[in-house]
Amino acid sequence: MFTKILIANRGEIVCRVIRTCRQLGIRTVAVYSTADADAQHVRQADEAYCIGGPTPPESYLRGEAIIEVATRTGAQAIHPGYGFLSENADFADAVESAGIAFIGPKAVSMRKMGSKAGAKDLMAAAGVPVVPGYTGEDQDPDHLHAEADRIGYPLMIKAAHGGGGKGMRIVRESGEFAANLASCQREAKNAFGRDRVLLERYVEKPRHIEIQVFGDDAGNAIHLNERECSAQRRYQKVMEESPSPFLTPQLREEMGAAAVLAAKAINYVNAGTVEFIVGQDGRFYFMEINTRLQVEHPVTEMITGLDLVAWQLQVAAGMPLPLAQAGIGRNGHAIEVRLYAEDPEAGFLPGSGRLERLRLPSPDAHVRVDSGVVEGDTVTIFYDPMIAKLIVHDSDRTRALARMRDALSRCEITGPKSNIAFLERLVRHPVVVEGTIDTGYLDRHLEEFLSPTGPVDTDLLLAAATARLLAQEADSRQRAAQSPDPGSPWAIADGWRLAHGSQRSMAFGHGEQRIEVHASGSNGEYRFEHDGKSHQVAGARRSCSALSLRIGDRARRFEVLDHDAHVVVHDGTRRLRLQPMPMYQHEASGAGAAADNVVAPMPGRVVVVRAAAGDAVTEGQEVMVIEAMKMELSLKAPRDGTVAEVRAATGDFVEADAVLVALEPAP
Repeated sequence: MFTKILIANRGEIVCRVIRTCRQLGIRTVAVYSTADADAQHVRQADEAYCIGGPTPPESYLRGEAIIEVATRTGAQAIHPGYGFLSENADFADAVESAGIAFIGPKAVSMRKMGSKAGAKDLMAAAGVPVVPGYTGEDQDPDHLHAEADRIGYPLMIKAAHGGGGKGMRIVRESGEFAANLASCQREAKNAFGRDRVLLERYVEKPRHIEIQVFGDDAGNAIHLNERECSAQRRYQKVMEESPSPFLTPQLREEMGAAAVLAAKAINYVNAGTVEFIVGQDGRFYFMEINTRLQVEHPVTEMITGLDLVAWQLQVAAGMPLPLAQAGIGRNGHAIEVRLYAEDPEAGFLPGSGRLERLRLPSPDAHVRVDSGVVEGDTVTIFYDPMIAKLIVHDSDRTRALARMRDALSRCEITGPKSNIAFLERLVRHPVVVEGTIDTGYLDRHLEEFLSPTGPVDTDLLLAAATARLLAQEADSRQRAAQSPDPGSPWAIADGWRLAHGSQRSMAFGHGEQRIEVHASGSNGEYRFEHDGKSHQVAGARRSCSALSLRIGDRARRFEVLDHDAHVVVHDGTRRLRLQPMPMYQHEASGAGAAADNVVAPMPGRVVVVRAAAGDAVTEGQEVMVIEAMKMELSLKAPRDGTVAEVRAATGDFVEADAVLVALEPAP
């Protein structure tokens, strides 16, 4: 076994690999960019070295720099994690050529799977079911259009050298093909350096089932059960679980056998995932093999009781697989979701910034948290905005879902916006509870998972207001006890004022709403006035995060996560997040100025400029595209008008709220 390895990645996966290495007595070397100098993976590794600037091409994609660090530190092997260089065959070859073990499959296997077109042909020859389509090298647009018409619609255009949902388009009729092809090729070229595409029949309302496989140098290959990943948005997985509620025992056995057949067809070694698309009729088709450890591997670890990273290390060291197929068990049910710094209400716009507050559930026998950040760390614009993976396990699916709901209710993030509330609605939605969700459901019905519009729930609002009053009174009592005259009524914030009727007023922001609440009373006994109605709250008590009170003749209990900038209340089912605001404020001026400018919604890099000074534009016309956190954002004209000035060029890095395109003032 190795005594020292280098982990060629960043964030959560590095921390995950380090955890196993410590248990096995293996020392670890990390690498980092200038943006990650204070990152957790740097702090947790035994030693770490800077390899370049903040962007991936300047650092984590510099294979030669990584190998140089491994050689200099005496690392015997390199673990690539996932993303970055994990599926780069040239890097795997270079590692082996340097006399260092690559903790992953052989380069020859990667190359066979690196092209979706070649992989599909190879799998078909091996007897693995594949979707009808076109995988040829002739990439002439007219030829591709003719092939698309032959295959029939709906069909999917895919980047042949891609992954992670990049370079994929669904086309439902012939007239839409040309525009979607051009868009797909451009995205593929930007993301993967090659614009070759393949075409395949699009299976309506499919399920996404993947099988974890493992192989060793002796030619053994087994599978470690399935994971269902049908809850997706724009081809990005949102929730993973095992076992799949969709598979029958017979279908599970057939798919497991097909996955092993696929692995053996390319002499696969180490951890990999064979991904299938499954129609509502139960027919399944090969999609791809991910030649790395998957982000969702903890789901498999939870139901099998195995450490997949430990398996990776053993196989890479030349040892045989620890177990044969008959020794792989399945215990209970596991579910994983990912907490991201993103704003679901703004099209899942990625976020960045300092994690002013990060509250996650405490790990135990049923809850696992994999994260690469802690409170006070910064989510940067240069990398994926994942904050943590939340994984739960219990004896069956119903209990696992209950565990997940409880775990999410104990999460709170202040700083960048997050998808916590979105995930809470997801795991309570009937299509998830009943196990009927397909890969396109979220995109077709996204509004069902977003925050409802309209007035906030009164009970939650009263709980938030009560929590703020109790906190103010507790703080006031503490300050009064330290004052020269602790008995003075002026020193205690109980609402008492001479000839004022003991009234306290509060204002909160909720989205675009401003909510005002007027309260009288103290010490847990309050009368609230809101929206023309009166509400009596009695017996309010706070114990840590728990708030208990009576609203009229109903007793309620809430969890409260409060912070100077926000107060969050949760009743076990619903979450309300409010932003305290000044009760009195000046009217904002210049409200119409924004209509004359196109601004950057977040920090990023300009990839396309589609307008020039003097151009006439119409409302909604795309004028610029920026890239941030591995995704493209289309910026559009806010109104009809004439471009006065373009303030950024292709390749420029821009800050959030920077004016990128200015229109002539409206007449």
